[in-house]
Amino acid sequence: MTPGAAGRAAGTAARAGQLRLGPAGWLRWTWRQLTSMRTALVLLFLLALASIPGSILPQEGIDPAAVSQYYAQHPALAPFLARLSAFDVFGAPWFAAIYLLLFASLAGCVLPRAARFARSARQPPPRAPRHLDRLPQAARMATAAPPADAIEAARRVLARRRFRLRSADGWVSAEKGYLHEAGNLLFHLALLGLLASVALGGLFGYKGDRLLVAGQTYANTPTSMDVFRPGRLVTATDLQPFSVTLRRFSAGYVSSGPQRGEPAWFSASVSYTASYGGRPRGYDLRVNHPLNVDGVQVFLIGHGYAPVFKVTDGTGRVVFDQPVPFIPVEQSGLTSAGVVKVPDARPRQLGFAGVFLPTAVDVDGRLASAFPAPLLPRVSLVAYAGNLGLNGGQPQSVYSLSTSRMRRLPLRPVPLAPGQSIKLPDGLGRLTFVGYRQWASLAITYDPGQLPALASALTALAGLVLSFLVRRRRVFVRAAGDGSGQVTAVDVGGLTRSDAAGGFEAEFADLAGEIMRAIGGSTPAGPIAGEVAAVAAAKGE
Repeated sequence: MTPGAAGRAAGTAARAGQLRLGPAGWLRWTWRQLTSMRTALVLLFLLALASIPGSILPQEGIDPAAVSQYYAQHPALAPFLARLSAFDVFGAPWFAAIYLLLFASLAGCVLPRAARFARSARQPPPRAPRHLDRLPQAARMATAAPPADAIEAARRVLARRRFRLRSADGWVSAEKGYLHEAGNLLFHLALLGLLASVALGGLFGYKGDRLLVAGQTYANTPTSMDVFRPGRLVTATDLQPFSVTLRRFSAGYVSSGPQRGEPAWFSASVSYTASYGGRPRGYDLRVNHPLNVDGVQVFLIGHGYAPVFKVTDGTGRVVFDQPVPFIPVEQSGLTSAGVVKVPDARPRQLGFAGVFLPTAVDVDGRLASAFPAPLLPRVSLVAYAGNLGLNGGQPQSVYSLSTSRMRRLPLRPVPLAPGQSIKLPDGLGRLTFVGYRQWASLAITYDPGQLPALASALTALAGLVLSFLVRRRRVFVRAAGDGSGQVTAVDVGGLTRSDAAGGFEAEFADLAGEIMRAIGGSTPAGPIAGEVAAVAAAKGE
């Protein structure tokens, strides 16, 4: 048979063998491919690539308003991206598939390696080779001591250096540096733990936002949050039963210099109860100093002003008397915009839209705020009357006013100081600017995977340090007499399995010199004779 025919026959046989694998064989082949390090690296790259849209595009679970704004700005592109789950990347099925495949790949790759390492760690070092002079590091010395005494002296030296030993008649084998492989495995196991911690937080954690006006209380329930983003397995009964009351909010600002108006400090004085009906406790909530209650962290993420309005309708009834949060639209002076909806007013529903100015100034006939602190508070509103559309079945934002079925009242916007009022035309009533309060925006976060993720990250760092600093090395010693019984030749050899940074040569020279001194040997011979002699001389031998 010609070589070409033999090759074709071998290829045909190999293909026939593949076809005869059967379901179990194909499953084993698929598992081997999935658990290879090459596949794990590809999946890790895909996971990083898949996270890019979640960092660039607004996400439903984080900022639904930004998603709505993206729809308005890109009416043709947004529906296509929504079909690809681009606005909910981290909850998308394809992202979960990559995540789970990576987890399975790492588990199948690392766990068997850990089991093999545990078995190999219990095994003694290998036998000493017969020809130690062929090893990368080798030295020879002569002594008058018998071979057994020379081997015993070498054993004591290696034991002091914390080598694991194995010996027999005429030789001793030593090994050290198992922590190198342990560090490598520790890093990969920690990476596996990090993935599990992220999954734990995504399944059993939750996040929420709540805006609290001074004097208001928040109870930790889904209906009390302005935005609630639960984990996949979180229900309403899983939330910790605590409450938070905002007693007051205060802030300080730079009053002069090029950074005038920049915030200097924020502080929210709150009281909280760890359980419903529990004893209230005080806390000073500040930026980067969250409140921790039963594993839940409450962060201070924003603040603003809530003007207090009192509205009397056309019948003389007070139908509105409460603070209304205005949202900052300009940070330097903290100019804030907001709306007031009065659905109970008669004979017509009333609505107001305008701005709150903490320190009002006139700039070329236009109102602006010169400083974020309330030095000269003013509010300017535009009034509407008609149907607010609250009963149409469509949800409305509390920060926007639908004027499609309302008419603007013929009132010139006038900046109102606290205590001032405007009278509405056509006997529709009166609005009074009573004063203002401050509000604080809170982020409520519960992540049961946070501490495991931190522990996994620290473990991964420790594993990297071990794998970089620890070197796996082996040292062998053989001793044999020359036949006369007067001289014993001692051979020392060494090699390292991981010495990318170098340095084993100096360690071996030091070790060989110490063995020579222990056995009372004469000047060594071999490739590193000079180094061993120098070490011995430096130590006074």
